[in-house]
Amino acid sequence: QVQLEESGGGLVQIGDSLRLSCAASRRTFSSYAMGWFRQAPGKEREFVAAITWSGETTYYADSVKGRFTISRDNTKNRMYLQMNSLRPEKPPVYYCTAAREEIYARGSNPNHWGRGTKSPVSS
Repeated sequence: QVQLEESGGGLVQIGDSLRLSCAASRRTFSSYAMGWFRQAPGKEREFVAAITWSGETTYYADSVKGRFTISRDNTKNRMYLQMNSLRPEKPPVYYCTAAREEIYARGSNPNHWGRGTKSPVSS
């Protein structure tokens, strides 16, 4: 069973930085590419970033390019999302996901999802 658990969400100020973390079982981490999605109130869920198992290839949504960085530490079975220059917006929930690389490459929905962590920004 694939288990994903997000952490690191919290209240921050505009322009601040925040790092989200996703913990996964060793089996999950060794088998899948990983990614982040988010969903704000009243909006559809959207892709944020993804990273291949090796970490050599990353994908980003245009809205976060240059501000967010996705990374993973395969020795710790963890994936991260470093978010810089946070903007004022309705607090989205960030979801950790896992899937084969081609799922992210073609823009499809991943197979496995965490429960999400909220990352509100205070103005």
